Amino acid sequence: MIKFYWKTEYSVAVIIIFAIILSMVPMSFYSKEANFISDWNNAYNKIYYMFTAMSAQAESDIVKNLKNADANEEKEKQMIKLVKPNLRLSYDKKKLKKYQVHYMNGNLVKKKDFYYFKNIYISENNKIVGIKDIKGKEKSSPEFMIMLDMNGDKGPNIWGRDIFGLDIYIDGEIKALGHDWSIEKMKKDCSKEGSGISCSYFYRIGGRFNE
Repeated sequence: MIKFYWKTEYSVAVIIIFAIILSMVPMSFYSKEANFISDWNNAYNKIYYMFTAMSAQAESDIVKNLKNADANEEKEKQMIKLVKPNLRLSYDKKKLKKYQVHYMNGNLVKKKDFYYFKNIYISENNKIVGIKDIKGKEKSSPEFMIMLDMNGDKGPNIWGRDIFGLDIYIDGEIKALGHDWSIEKMKKDCSKEGSGISCSYFYRIGGRFNE
């Protein structure tokens, strides 16, 4: 009888411990996600103030060269020159060589993709920063796009998880990627079925990851 009670108590203890472990897994997962989103919002605000200051110094040589540059590569160089001291960017070929980015649905971001960044750097707090020229045909189109990986080359390196991005306009205005998407489209995109690109804006307006 004593042996039976001991087995019962032991089984109950194991079940309780197992239940606690299961309950902790999603909590730690969402806590990690929340930290990434918080870091993203802080980074966005920093860049926002940086470009607000840039607009106020419209007569500076770098800004003039940026606006007057014709070739995409030249414009990227001018933009990098502008943001490099503010974000304290450096280049580590060895560290960045193996760096790969995936969409939220698991697909690899390929070189031919619009959201692939050739020029990537490391900031002072080990974030990975990508910069590219994306000037469209419309005058109202953004001039540049910036990608930020909140924890550098550490995983998961996925859009909408630890990677976010924003558009930059020639007047210094910035907007998170997905700002021109509908709510329904963002909900679908910010899930395991989507790319995760629009999460950059979706999370800023209070949206949550859609399983």
